[in-house]
Amino acid sequence: MNELTPLRTGFSACPHDCPSTCALDVEISGNSVGRVRGAPGNSYTAGVICAKVARYGERINHPDRLLKPLSRVGGKGGGGWREISWEDALDRVAEEFSKAEARFGAESVWPYFYAGTMGQVQRDGIHRLRHAKRYSGQFDTICTNMAWTGWHAGAGKLTGVDPREMGVSDCVVIWGTNAVATQVNVMTHAIRARKERGAKIVVIDIYDNATMKQADLALKLLPGSDGALAAALMHIGFRDGTADRAYMARFADDPAGLEAHLSTRTPEWAAGITGLSVAEIEAFGALIGGAPRTFFRLGYGFTRQRNGAPAMHAALSVPTVFGHWQHEGGGAFHSNSDIFKLDKSLIMGSAMRDPSVRFLDQSRIGAVLVGDPGALQHGPPVTAMLVQSTNPANVAPEQRLVRQGLMREDLFVCVHEQFMTDTAVLADLVLPATMFLEHDDVYRGGGQSHLLLGPKVVEPPAGVRSNHFVIEELAKRLGVADRPGFGLTERDLIDDLLQRSGHGTLKTLEEGRWADLQPDFEAAHFLNGFGWPDGKFRFRPDWSAAGPNTPPASVGPQGPVARLPEWPDHAGLDEAADAEHPFKLATSPARQFLNSSFAETDGSRSRERRPELLMHPDDAARLGLAADDIVSIGNRRGALQLPVAVSDSVRPGVLVHEGLWRNSDFAGGEGINLLVGSDPVAPSGGAAFHDTHVWVRPVAASSGMAVEG
Repeated sequence: MNELTPLRTGFSACPHDCPSTCALDVEISGNSVGRVRGAPGNSYTAGVICAKVARYGERINHPDRLLKPLSRVGGKGGGGWREISWEDALDRVAEEFSKAEARFGAESVWPYFYAGTMGQVQRDGIHRLRHAKRYSGQFDTICTNMAWTGWHAGAGKLTGVDPREMGVSDCVVIWGTNAVATQVNVMTHAIRARKERGAKIVVIDIYDNATMKQADLALKLLPGSDGALAAALMHIGFRDGTADRAYMARFADDPAGLEAHLSTRTPEWAAGITGLSVAEIEAFGALIGGAPRTFFRLGYGFTRQRNGAPAMHAALSVPTVFGHWQHEGGGAFHSNSDIFKLDKSLIMGSAMRDPSVRFLDQSRIGAVLVGDPGALQHGPPVTAMLVQSTNPANVAPEQRLVRQGLMREDLFVCVHEQFMTDTAVLADLVLPATMFLEHDDVYRGGGQSHLLLGPKVVEPPAGVRSNHFVIEELAKRLGVADRPGFGLTERDLIDDLLQRSGHGTLKTLEEGRWADLQPDFEAAHFLNGFGWPDGKFRFRPDWSAAGPNTPPASVGPQGPVARLPEWPDHAGLDEAADAEHPFKLATSPARQFLNSSFAETDGSRSRERRPELLMHPDDAARLGLAADDIVSIGNRRGALQLPVAVSDSVRPGVLVHEGLWRNSDFAGGEGINLLVGSDPVAPSGGAAFHDTHVWVRPVAASSGMAVEG
């Protein structure tokens, strides 16, 4: 009689690029992962996680997972591979890096990474090798720049009200984030306030997504118009006497100047820009004017446009005008990144960084790889790369340039990955990577206040290695293994990080699983002053002031800085629709994917069904289109084909594609980011993924297409 392997529960933290950073309980049988659940003892996770992570056993046990190093055979992208040993693979990487350095200098090697894991050791250890060898730096721009710059311009530091206070609010405003799909814990606390206090939930977005459907007041505005809505709300506050003048006199820089500026920013003016009705804007203004406990949960989505930084600053100014910050359950939150104060100097090898080494813009990888002199900072070409924890051939803007660059025969690319991604397909060498349950790391919750340990709970497959292992082995082969930070285990580095940062030791974190670093009420609500030296919120921002995403001096201010507004306002910097490109496209996140992760699992793919284009019925009728008809969508950057989903969830003139699907899921093998520009957004750079003008042309009647798992 067969004996059942007893189940045990391991603990971990979600490693994915999501503000929630959920605490996890992991069901384990032998060395196999089963169901994953949210940890009920964590006060932010509160036992709730997204469905895609709950199904993580499907991902970690996937039959298509990479298990052995592979070397390219034949032309790039041709699909020819042969297995090689780890020793030979790492020797090859070191040899190619050394050849590149000998020919063009160390800056011709570009280690390229991002947030496939948010673990502090596995993600950021690549910098240790970068700095030790003086390889090209990476200016991170693809995610947070517009949002963090806009917040910092007003508040002076990247902190805010404890997000758990949403549960005691009387009005929760979810602005520019589809929380049901991308950070479900926001909804946990907002719904609690509705159930226990009768709180109203307001959702502001550009289409009727899953979060909009949960709203008491759903405001569907035109893309890029958030600043206009915010300005009109503040106008209402000053007009109706619901603005808190006493609060502003104490905590803001120039409320009189702001009031004068807003005198013409009426609801009628905003209605003409946002597409909302005057009645909707007035109702929203009256609601927040009468609810001191109004909590603004400001997301990333509405900032991923060329008006992004001013839009965040304008939205953040609203609770300051109304004085919501003074009240429990009131104020605003975007990210707690500044509360952790993590000293990662040993992990990153910060002491070895040479300030003369150039930085290359992460979002402009296409321009960098095709040899644009400006993108290269007028330095040598990039001829060797190590890519970890990201999939630029799929996720980066101007995808055609990215692919063109990666296809260069004089460029050596090693991709360390879990699956054969769109980037791995174009590599010279592919190394199989561990998943988060198979290595040790530590995580911080940007969207909450916990520092969480993620220990190894199962052994990886025999041929799979961690990011940390690869960096350590390359350091040995490249002659820098004797430098600070090398020669240590993941656990050593975690312990060093915690002690340097004043957060105890690895032993204490293991005992507690997580540490709650939430500041006290007065600090979180800025009742001791905002982050600027005079303690005052900046209605009149200095867009040149240093912030969390300030470009390196060698890069300088980005985009049309001179056109940024002096006060909270509609910026008018977006890629506007025109006669040739009458539609605005947003590339919004699908519920079952996370960036390009989970696009390989059958559970997620079957639920999303297929890549498609949401289009309003009026636009479909004007173009003679029916549901499922195939259209070509394009602009000067390229064109691709998609089936149409006719839906009044979008406004006329607005198109939404939810992803990210694999490039190979599209006819022609090019994905949606083919259409997105990489021009830097003012003032700190960034990619405007939800700000693309396009044309649409009918191609064929319905094919009934659906993507197979």
